[in-house]
Amino acid sequence: MTQKVEKNKVVSVTYSILDDQGQVVEQSDVPVDYLHGVDGRLFPQVEQALEGKQVGDSVDVTLSPEEAFGQPDPALIFVDDLENAPPEFRVIGARPTFENESGESMEMTVTKIEDGKITIDGNHPFAGKTITFHVTVVGIRDATPEELAQRGVHGGDTPTLH
Repeated sequence: MTQKVEKNKVVSVTYSILDDQGQVVEQSDVPVDYLHGVDGRLFPQVEQALEGKQVGDSVDVTLSPEEAFGQPDPALIFVDDLENAPPEFRVIGARPTFENESGESMEMTVTKIEDGKITIDGNHPFAGKTITFHVTVVGIRDATPEELAQRGVHGGDTPTLH
């Protein structure tokens, strides 16, 4: 009997994320595993669209900024003199990690270097964007008792689609 995506199944998916122009902005051909209906690793709308699907099925789910990564927060954008930045971060796209007084860390992205100034942004790169997830089911299996007890699939460095 063919397995279907349902609660307590470990589902393996590949995905592409497209911007509102239809351009691929992120893609994974390496399967991502999640525990369907349990671990919350996917946006709820994506998980709902996958419900009942079988291996080989694909879904497309478009999310507004409010449904996905939110609107950019201006408080997370900082401008400083370029000379204050270490040389390795004086490149657009560099991803320095900063730590506050409480020990919390945040990865930021260098988004602009101009007129002796550097701009770093702590917002998610997709903040403010309408995005479409194209997700293909590549595997379905029963979760192990350990996975059910831990409420998720563990092992490896698996990204979260959320």
